[in-house]
Amino acid sequence: MTARLGLVVVGGLLLVQAITLHLLGRVWICECGTIRLWVGDMHSSELSQQIMDVYTPSHVIHGMLFYGLLHLLMPRAPVLLRLAIAVGIEAAWEIAENSPPVIAEYRKQATAAGYTGDSILNSLLDTVAMMIGFTLARLLPWQVTVALAIIAEVTTGVLFHDNLTLNILNFIHRFPAIEAWQRRV
Repeated sequence: MTARLGLVVVGGLLLVQAITLHLLGRVWICECGTIRLWVGDMHSSELSQQIMDVYTPSHVIHGMLFYGLLHLLMPRAPVLLRLAIAVGIEAAWEIAENSPPVIAEYRKQATAAGYTGDSILNSLLDTVAMMIGFTLARLLPWQVTVALAIIAEVTTGVLFHDNLTLNILNFIHRFPAIEAWQRRV
């Protein structure tokens, strides 16, 4: 896959993501009317609405995981093809995550009781964060990538009582002790 074709495919996937989210009724930017770089308050109505938030590290980790998995499954495939596949997976997740049934499921979790879904801006930048994680995993030694992922998980877990691991656990089965700890944010 040439660089130009790879960029066209990735751009096309981002466009499909944005259009699909728009058709699902997602807002382009926060209804507050402002665009902020960062939201670190777990109880803010701007969470999942702005450029980055406490869940951005999880999306970076997605990229690291996708790079590793696709590298193992398709070692001879061009990196741009693997990136396009990763973007397709992330875009599909972002669309699913913003569907009414998944939003309703998230709302059952202690940290997401008021979750209404992502703005299109936030969702697209979640996919860009995944691409950054993918690129980091490609460029850095695997040991550094694993260390960065662990640091991100522990840091977001300690600071915000939520991270990728807890998100997955809560989707599979809710644990009362974890939920009680998460409510203390």
